Amino acid sequence: MDHSPLPSPRLNFGAKVFASRCYRLKTLAVHDNLLVVVLSGAKGLHGPGDVLLARRNEAALVAGGTRWDIVNDPGGSGRYEAVALSFDDAVLQDMSRFELPQANAITAARIVPTDEQFREAVQRTLPPLKAKPMSRQILQHRTMEVLLMLAEAGHRFVPKNEVGWCERIRRLVSNHPAADWTAKSLADTFHLSESSLRRRLDDDRITLGALVREVRLETALGLLQTTSLSVGEVAQRCGWESHSRFSAVFQERWGVPPSVVRARLKETEQ
Repeated sequence: MDHSPLPSPRLNFGAKVFASRCYRLKTLAVHDNLLVVVLSGAKGLHGPGDVLLARRNEAALVAGGTRWDIVNDPGGSGRYEAVALSFDDAVLQDMSRFELPQANAITAARIVPTDEQFREAVQRTLPPLKAKPMSRQILQHRTMEVLLMLAEAGHRFVPKNEVGWCERIRRLVSNHPAADWTAKSLADTFHLSESSLRRRLDDDRITLGALVREVRLETALGLLQTTSLSVGEVAQRCGWESHSRFSAVFQERWGVPPSVVRARLKETEQ
């Protein structure tokens, strides 16, 4: 059995996503099983031969390990707003202790209606604005409440059987995206030689450098969608000293400039 270290599990808080302009993201990888409840505007999921659209008060259920072109569209309201919540394997495996009704596994993506009770449950997973921080135990309880409501409606997410090396590295780098991640520093973290670590990525056909770059760009995308940080601040937090270089790399990867993606939130909404 492989006992190489994994980063400490992170709290999977819900996050609000905003957009004031319509944009499309190219080939977004969904790593963990994901729920997105649309509160205003619409979210489009474009896959090979498959186009799904979640409108206001609908939810997109997206399986981990899938890739989509994503469209966030404010539509006539002039504002796209959604709550996104990801589910790690630990909380999905905990669900096995409940006697649940038969539910259909989500293997790609699915659009489902939501009611006010479900939307309120999802909103409770958002981190508190001013109150004391939510404990891991409370967050897990609220997350499992959402999963139980989905199961009772006939939908269930499936945990991954194992965590591959790409995912191990992705989790590590995403905790500190601006760090100077080299092949040596990553290999030392996992108590491997550089050559051994590279060989373990051969099956995924990606280099360590390309993987670190992708994680930084994914982290930057999340910060731009969910915070009011400036593009320059996001660039620095994700390892770019040059604002212009970051903007060029971001647009090349996602197909849209960071200035379009950046959420513009009112003070009361941050």
